[in-house]
Amino acid sequence: MEFENDIEIDRLLGQRLKAARQRHRLTLDGLAKRSGVSRAMISRVERGESSPTAALLVRLGSGLGLSLSALLEEDAGTGPLARRDAQPVWRDPASGYLRRNVSPRRTGSGFEIVEVELPAGAEVRLDNASGAPALDQQVWVLQGRLDLSVDGLLHELAEGDCLQMHLRGAIIYRNPGTTPVRYAVILAAKSGAFPGHIA
Repeated sequence: MEFENDIEIDRLLGQRLKAARQRHRLTLDGLAKRSGVSRAMISRVERGESSPTAALLVRLGSGLGLSLSALLEEDAGTGPLARRDAQPVWRDPASGYLRRNVSPRRTGSGFEIVEVELPAGAEVRLDNASGAPALDQQVWVLQGRLDLSVDGLLHELAEGDCLQMHLRGAIIYRNPGTTPVRYAVILAAKSGAFPGHIA
């Protein structure tokens, strides 16, 4: 289920962020303080006037207790089966990385599976908002090579390698190769993480 155009996804993401902020009874200033994102930028995103990057969405989502998947697929169907053509797909405007939310939604499961394709030479840096719940995450390289830095420690992953980590701080995904790298991300929410929106 790829979004038809960038303007449409920007508008939908803005609406979802605003609705989530209002559910938490947060002002723009309150979310800015929680996420470390400026009030002006949050306002632009909520109005659909900015194409938010993965890094920005992760900070905003974690400030609201939501994963990137929850922001990208709020309108996705429910049930135990997620057909490939119905799985939400989103491309990061900054890095070009393509993210597919594979897992069925709203099943009560504490796990989430995401498939990512990172272009050759591309890099994505993600930082959780301060105070965001820690996540147990595993990254399994399906094709290509991936350099993964977790809190400053570099891991060079080859095809078939799998790395487990607890997400608390900065994480940098980099494709050192000349072809895209494909990898799966498996997340498990810790107790109390993502209230109402597991992963």
